[in-house]
Amino acid sequence: MSQPDGRASVRMDGVTLRFGGVTALTDVCLDIRGGELLALIGPNGAGKTSILNCISGLYRPGEGSVTLEDGSGASYALHRLSPHRIARLGVSRTFQGIELFKHMTALENMMLGRHVHMRGGVLSGGLFWGPQRRAEIENRIRVEEIIDFLNLEPIRHAVVGNLPYGQQKLVELARALALDPKILLLDEPMAGMNSEEKESMARFILDVHEEWGVTPVVIDHDMDVIMDICERVVVLDFGQVIADGSPAEIRENPRVIEAYLGQDQTTAAVVP
Repeated sequence: MSQPDGRASVRMDGVTLRFGGVTALTDVCLDIRGGELLALIGPNGAGKTSILNCISGLYRPGEGSVTLEDGSGASYALHRLSPHRIARLGVSRTFQGIELFKHMTALENMMLGRHVHMRGGVLSGGLFWGPQRRAEIENRIRVEEIIDFLNLEPIRHAVVGNLPYGQQKLVELARALALDPKILLLDEPMAGMNSEEKESMARFILDVHEEWGVTPVVIDHDMDVIMDICERVVVLDFGQVIADGSPAEIRENPRVIEAYLGQDQTTAAVVP
């Protein structure tokens, strides 16, 4: 599963996730290959977010395994690790509903994204001198690079709760990038955006993938964007993988047509 270019990859093998009598995922096997731009699509309730939650440690599957290979030959069983340890391994994410600290500024939210790179205890943090001060400066430099990359300079000191929805989405992406991820999980990053904001977000995702070498996994309902930017598409329905291939292959897949349009539909164009 490890990649020749040293990029991280993730494998889900036989993952089943249940909540009481409800089965969210059933025997899911999925490879996230290092260096690809992967999309997860499917009808509402298909299990897409549940997959991201299993990878990031928010959910622990009842059966199966989730394994990260970090590109250097090391392997980690993510299904046995806590979310903060998974974050330290380079798995970062955004959420379907914005999960920012609304009373803090954009810059402060981004600095919080550097928490896994911060070292030192309560005393050194409170005194803010020596190694702690140098670490703060180093992490601030990294955040400044992300601000420039995402064109967030005009809102850096704005309180996040006062920002328009589209800009809040960008701040959440910036906070995820501040972790310096190897695997970037994006749960509906373009939901609620207008067409111009969607174009900007799509461009940023492509740039992160191509220029930074990050492996993004994108969930979104805007099929035009997904089919345009992603190299590979995995389709879920009722907690199971029903198709896996290129955008062109997914468009023509009969099981995908049925999942989106229903058995009684005979339209050949499954996804716009």
